Amino acid sequence: GTVGVLMTGMGDDGADMMVKITEAGGQTIAESEETAIVFGMPNEAILRGGANVVAPSWDIAGEIIKAVA
Repeated sequence: GTVGVLMTGMGDDGADMMVKITEAGGQTIAESEETAIVFGMPNEAILRGGANVVAPSWDIAGEIIKAVA
C-alpha cells in the first residue's frame, strides 16, 4: 500500500494529497507539533483528516516500518 509522510514546513503543501492517500486506504503519518520546527504543513494534514498517525520525528521511521510490515 501507499504510505505518505508529512514533516515540518510552512503552508499547506501536501495536505490535500495526504487526505487523498487516507481516503484511498493508505497509511499517512504527520510529524507532531512536539518536534516540527514549523508545524504548518503537518497541522493542515491533521486538520483536514489526512493523518492516520501523528508522531514525533524520532518515531516516524518505526511508524513507516509498521505500515509496510
